[in-house]
Amino acid sequence: MSAIATPEDVARLFARPSGYGFARWGRPIVPVVFGVEAESLGAIKGAIEAVVALAGHRMAETDPELGANLMVFFCRDWGELAGVPNLDRLVEGLPALVARLQAEGANQYRMFRFDAAGAIRAAFVFLRMDADLANVPAEVLALDQAVRAILLWGEGALAQGALVEVQGRAMLRPDLAAVIRAAYDPVLPPAATDAAHALRLFARASRGQG
Repeated sequence: MSAIATPEDVARLFARPSGYGFARWGRPIVPVVFGVEAESLGAIKGAIEAVVALAGHRMAETDPELGANLMVFFCRDWGELAGVPNLDRLVEGLPALVARLQAEGANQYRMFRFDAAGAIRAAFVFLRMDADLANVPAEVLALDQAVRAILLWGEGALAQGALVEVQGRAMLRPDLAAVIRAAYDPVLPPAATDAAHALRLFARASRGQG
């Protein structure tokens, strides 16, 4: 999809088997990254900051409830997650999740938690650096993951990729950038399960693409 052309296009971005499901962050984002070298850390946090700024949202030094609320884990093998201190206390059913990811041969997985209003209050991003991900430049991988964590996208919504190459540089697709900006319009609710929400989101995203 090269552009958001209809409200149905927007609705598909947040479609899941249970129906329409939209959520954005309801609190400032506080990221922490595990398992990367110092030179990559700056690129990852810089990408998160850029996407948060695009959304018109906020970052903070600490989350009063969790300390950090966007946790990004890099590993070479899913089994390494079992050795991360206290991760099993943060991620319920961690052994079963690790076994499932191993069986599927997955190289990434995201898990979200929500507050009473349905807004995102925490996200866990797991990346297994297989040959495919290892060949992606750090800044490109970081931007892609930041986009995938800024909203609760529907299953397969970003299957065609979230980025495009412009003059040799990876950039966020303009249509998705417009959706992200629109999604954080304070007039809109932080979460929605009624597909009519997509109409309001489309109207704002269309102006953003104009």
